[in-house]
Amino acid sequence: MPKFNVRVYGLLINECNEVLISDEQEYGMRFTKFPGGGLELGEGLTDGLKREFVEECQVEVEVLSHFYTTDFFVVSAFNNSQVISVYYKVKNLTPLNLVIKQKIFDFDGEGDVLQAFRWVNLEDLKVEDFTFETDQHVVKLLLKSL
Repeated sequence: MPKFNVRVYGLLINECNEVLISDEQEYGMRFTKFPGGGLELGEGLTDGLKREFVEECQVEVEVLSHFYTTDFFVVSAFNNSQVISVYYKVKNLTPLNLVIKQKIFDFDGEGDVLQAFRWVNLEDLKVEDFTFETDQHVVKLLLKSL
């Protein structure tokens, strides 16, 4: 039976016109993406996004506006599911208390699942810096909106 994988991501842009991005290592691969993740059964999109930001970034966010929903076919890099990704612009409601890195994949510690965050100026964003096709498309849309 075909499976759908619904993902929800946040575009958190600070007062310096920088967007928060996540470098991760999981499933034996490294990838760069926007903060967020998979929707859980019974969860609404914005509730899932708020949960993901608390889990990943230890910060509460307000969902400001819808930015983009996948409108082309994408197969997951990790299994055989069809991925549908929804992106929202968000702002933090509580202070962001993360260790912010300057270099890509600059992880603290060791293990199978690692994550590090970076601020990237919107004008410095590059499509090729993101691993997944949908994130790359969102970067193009963000750059067009500047």
